[in-house]
Amino acid sequence: MSSILIRGAEAVMTGLPGGDARAGRSDIRIVAGRIAALGRIEPQPGDEVIDATGCVVYPAWVNTHHHLFQTVMKGTPESLNSSLREWLVQVPGRYRKEIDEQAFRISARLGMVELLLSGCATIADHNYLYFPGMPFDSSAILFEEAERFGLRFVLCRGAMTRAQPGFDEVPAYLKPETCEGVIRDVERLVGKYHQPDPFAFRRVVMAPTTPAHRVHPHELREFARAARRMGIKLHSHLSENMDYITYFRENHKCSPVEFCEEHEWLGPDVWFAHLCHVTDAEIATLARTGTGIAHCPGSNSRIGSGIAPVPAMQAAGMKVSLAVDGSASNEPGDMLSEAHHAWYVHRSAKGAIGTPDGGADAVSFEDVVNWGTAGGAGILGIQTGVLAPGFAADVAIYSLDDPRCFGMHDAAVAPVALGPVVGLKRLICGGKTIVADGKIPDLDLAELRARSREAVARLRKARA
Repeated sequence: MSSILIRGAEAVMTGLPGGDARAGRSDIRIVAGRIAALGRIEPQPGDEVIDATGCVVYPAWVNTHHHLFQTVMKGTPESLNSSLREWLVQVPGRYRKEIDEQAFRISARLGMVELLLSGCATIADHNYLYFPGMPFDSSAILFEEAERFGLRFVLCRGAMTRAQPGFDEVPAYLKPETCEGVIRDVERLVGKYHQPDPFAFRRVVMAPTTPAHRVHPHELREFARAARRMGIKLHSHLSENMDYITYFRENHKCSPVEFCEEHEWLGPDVWFAHLCHVTDAEIATLARTGTGIAHCPGSNSRIGSGIAPVPAMQAAGMKVSLAVDGSASNEPGDMLSEAHHAWYVHRSAKGAIGTPDGGADAVSFEDVVNWGTAGGAGILGIQTGVLAPGFAADVAIYSLDDPRCFGMHDAAVAPVALGPVVGLKRLICGGKTIVADGKIPDLDLAELRARSREAVARLRKARA
């Protein structure tokens, strides 16, 4: 059986934590879409040999929380100095009425391209663009676009059964669904797309938009029980800013995590985006129940929500992953930028509280790589994110040819330390090349640019 052999890399990161994080200058053999061996490996007849001389090899990134429909909402004037509450109404709330089938598709395509070019091969998208009588199937478009690029795609099927506040009369595009209708649609999606095997390319997740404001409390148990009956995972936003804390204290006399535990929304099949504002007691509960986090430091910083205490979560044994969130609140939209930001922000936060030696030891480079690869794969339940025999052959090979990469003493650090400056030589997903020399096969960039500009022009005109 022919195989792929990656040879000569300057450094290899495995995605594993601690002392297992680095594999030195190992070669990597790929057979039948999986990692077969690491070490000094000689070519065999029929091998496709990839020369990785001077390059750094990582597991392909795993992005556990995104909003792809927001990719054409970057840098909107309303968002630049808005806090979360205002941002939700002024950006995704208002602009979504102009997201027709064409705009949705181009936004999803653009977001996937950005992620692919950063070395990301698994995307969990929290899509909440649904409403009664919707004239197109946004779920189908997402799966179609993911298949076009050959990446692994997890649809977190969002939903709201309570109307968004801020409108005298709720417009059609913001009308809530019913709990029963959402569950029926998730059942449809699971039957059509969901792959339960550990090397899945398609997954479906039950993901009401937020347990705080967008669904009725009694429906949370119905969603959770339906998801577990179908054998799928659960996902939502939680404790993104202090409004969550105030809301739950005033309306339910408990903390957000206590509320979720009471309503069967904690467990090893659950992960939440953000969790910027949680107490030590809540972290202990999340760790005890096996609940995970999609850490979104870029978006949380951009919109001023706070910094999730991920080092404390990691120390408590919580499952930690890394995520971009939507480009309407995190314009770079790529995993290299996110990893770079994650490495910096916790060091800064710890140093700012006056620790004697500063915050340089708050989080390690190896921690960040682990969060963004094996951590995310573990939360999603897909056997990727690790460069070790038996795992999916999802591999990112980065070149250090850009002058801004020159001068690095530790080449392995470059993708995290430098971010998007590093170039993507090859991205492999399931043993197949999906990006080569920074280019995506059969992608017309000129057309993508033109159609993205058209979508932005329509949105700007509608807001004029």
